[in-house]
Amino acid sequence: MSDYRVQFEVFEGPLDLLLHLVKKQEVDIYQVNLTRIATEFVAYLEQMQELDLEVAGEFLVMAATLLYLKSRELLPVDQQAQPDGDDTDEDDPRWELIRRLVEYKKFKDAAAKLQTREAEVGQMYERRPLRPEWEEAPVIRRGEVSIFELVGAVSEILKRFHSQPHLHELEADPYSVSEKIESLRQLVGERRRVRFSELFVAARSRTEVVCIFLALLELSRMRQLELAQTDEFGEIDVNWVPPEVLTPPPPPPPTDAYGHPAAAPIVEAADAPQIV
Repeated sequence: MSDYRVQFEVFEGPLDLLLHLVKKQEVDIYQVNLTRIATEFVAYLEQMQELDLEVAGEFLVMAATLLYLKSRELLPVDQQAQPDGDDTDEDDPRWELIRRLVEYKKFKDAAAKLQTREAEVGQMYERRPLRPEWEEAPVIRRGEVSIFELVGAVSEILKRFHSQPHLHELEADPYSVSEKIESLRQLVGERRRVRFSELFVAARSRTEVVCIFLALLELSRMRQLELAQTDEFGEIDVNWVPPEVLTPPPPPPPTDAYGHPAAAPIVEAADAPQIV
């Protein structure tokens, strides 16, 4: 594209320079020979050994415009059909060339900016956040069973209570989470491994199911039970963790009111005996 040069009486150079001079009004557009420009452009395309689609695409609109302007100039002009006043200059076909040149320049500048932006982005590297030294222990063992899978499993168990008639009777809640914690600890401790669904077989109400589920989460938080899933979308296993392998999570480091690590407390020394 940069090799193509326009040559006529008042100008010789690349098309970009012609646009610049026209915009600066250093070249009179009325002195531009449109027929010669169109002919030289066609000759330029014929001299190319291989057709460059990028060059041909950029000049396709310009070539079509020049040919259109050339055909308009060959037609006889009816002087009486032209309106009076300064608006006659806008009907000149050369003004169409100026408009096309301006549009061509805008698209070319936009393409150059996008190319520069692409090069700048290619030199940028993402900075990943630093991993904190202390992380809160998850409720379940990471990478095996998610909390969403547990909630989905409990939802399936609760569905069997939807068909039961709902009695509007107020009675004391016979279940407590602490009692279910003890019963789960005893059951899983004896069998070492229990299916998740087996924990709710004897449940008689949705309230009892919720208590069992909360007790299971609490034991998992205390790392006395581990929740594992062998196959994806398969049955969840509840495994017993022996007390000798329990690893409680480390406490978080102390911080001040602004969240910064707190300084070590100053311990005053005991009163030393006075030497008389």
